[in-house]
Amino acid sequence: MKGIILAGGSGTRLRPLTGTLSKQILPVYDKPMIYYPLSVLMLAGIRDILIISSRSHTAMFRSLLGGGERLGLSIGYAEQEEPNGIAESFLIGADHIGSDQVALILGDNVFHGPGFSSVLQENVGQLDGCTLFGYPVTSPERYGVGEVDQSGRLLSLEEKPQRPRSNLAVTGLYLYDSDVVNIAKNLTPSARGELEITDVNRAYLEQGRARMVELGRGFAWLDMGTHESLLQAGQYVQVLEQRQGERIACVEEVALRMGFISPEECRRLGREMAGSGYGAYLTEVAHRHEASSAA
Repeated sequence: MKGIILAGGSGTRLRPLTGTLSKQILPVYDKPMIYYPLSVLMLAGIRDILIISSRSHTAMFRSLLGGGERLGLSIGYAEQEEPNGIAESFLIGADHIGSDQVALILGDNVFHGPGFSSVLQENVGQLDGCTLFGYPVTSPERYGVGEVDQSGRLLSLEEKPQRPRSNLAVTGLYLYDSDVVNIAKNLTPSARGELEITDVNRAYLEQGRARMVELGRGFAWLDMGTHESLLQAGQYVQVLEQRQGERIACVEEVALRMGFISPEECRRLGREMAGSGYGAYLTEVAHRHEASSAA
């Protein structure tokens, strides 16, 4: 499976923070925002990833992540000149996807919960069409909302409905088979001239090939489109990390645990950040991994 991170847009709601920076470069407590969606793709076992951003911001991601080799990944870059809808990602990334399946994640989303890697890998392994991830919210009328049966099959999909049929909001994480490229090519743009991801999902729904996985109790889903939500996400990460002693979305640790890099490579990455708590943490993670492997 291939991965795509959509890290475009101008971040207008976060100005003046985004006057010269990409939103996805902003810090969420102790690491750049893009580490959070990147770690999700890695936890799903995905190593071939395309980052889509604007021309003015692409260089920032290249400087931060390079080609991904340090994390055992292959990271490429593509440009989205205008924010023409989430579904345009499949046209921009058509060559990247090829005949493979693809996971698309929005660059300003945080997902965190117990056993998330297993949940992701299980759904990647049984993908047949489209799999969405739903999260229960108190105000579903503000979101795209999915209705499912007891088996998780998607029954209906509504965008900001006045009378929601469920409380499951559609999150910014999507799994598709390779048909998604042709589906996106045949979409009719909305009145705003955008290719809507909801229309892609409805196409799979009409084919009877759409599922939704509920991320329920114990999971957190946060997006960071406003100053308030950005602060809340940072506070969430801070509280959990300080209480549990483990870092959320530490991409180097994820790479080690997934077998993408070795303990020595993780230790070397830690030495490159010597003097910081983050670097010391990587060194300790590498040591613990070696000790548990030897036991």
